Amino acid sequence: MAVIAVINRKGGSGKSTLATHLAAYCATSGMPVMLGDVDRQQSTRTWLRQREMRQPPQGSPIVGWAVDPKNVLRPPAGITRVILDTPGGMRGFDLARVVMFADAVLMPVCNSVFDRESAAECFAELMTLPRVASGRCKVAAVGMRLDARTKAAEVLAAWAKQHKLPFVGVLRESQAYVRCVEQGLTLFDLPSAQVQADMAQWKPILEWLAPMLQAAQPAAAAPVRPQSTPAMRPASSRTNGLGPAGRSTVRDERRSQADHAQPGVIEPRQRRDAAHRVGGLLAWLPIPRFLRRRWPGAFAGSAL
Repeated sequence: MAVIAVINRKGGSGKSTLATHLAAYCATSGMPVMLGDVDRQQSTRTWLRQREMRQPPQGSPIVGWAVDPKNVLRPPAGITRVILDTPGGMRGFDLARVVMFADAVLMPVCNSVFDRESAAECFAELMTLPRVASGRCKVAAVGMRLDARTKAAEVLAAWAKQHKLPFVGVLRESQAYVRCVEQGLTLFDLPSAQVQADMAQWKPILEWLAPMLQAAQPAAAAPVRPQSTPAMRPASSRTNGLGPAGRSTVRDERRSQADHAQPGVIEPRQRRDAAHRVGGLLAWLPIPRFLRRRWPGAFAGSAL
């Protein structure tokens, strides 16, 4: 399972825009994806409601948090990719909890001294966390809302190089992003001829994420090898004609056939592992206040 977290302490840096577009990219590519909104403003949940009304014609649906009023937050079955939109000001234990489950962190950075300084401090703290320091959670920066007529991209690239922070791409300032987000859409939902220039900017970002997103793809089933059947004992009514060795072989063959019956489909064990991982992630995340008001005491005993 791939978990991509969009993190920046600076408010207004474009985290929700980046998160919704990444989720839409996965969906339009046929990848089951969950968009988790950790931000108290619930911007991506508002976007999801708008998207449900628009009903984009292609791709997989984008699902948010599925809430079980009895106790826990449950991820939908079959989800193999998670995009997390996080709040501004995240630091300390809250930052460490998200990174604990993330495979990659994307940091949207605008070109101002305030944005660069805030991003540098956040990156420095990220590098103190074991998963980031060891390379198990990768971190990269994306330039946001940059004016192509200026040298903003060059300034950000030089800044990232100075801090040894991978800089994987820039996204220009465009009203197309604003109009799409207001309608519950993204540039990935529009005809390619209309957004050709913007898709060229997204290419290096998606190439950087590709190894993690593709690694979450269910592995193809291996061919079933023929097995030699051991000699069976004489038939009896109690064993239906099979001795202990024969019964064991039949059980193994049935289990093997069940495991390889549908190549490309997520196996039950994989689904349980994925659900356990996402469930553990969501159990650590702060629960929005409106959920607490609706189901008082529903999350008692959860690690908040």
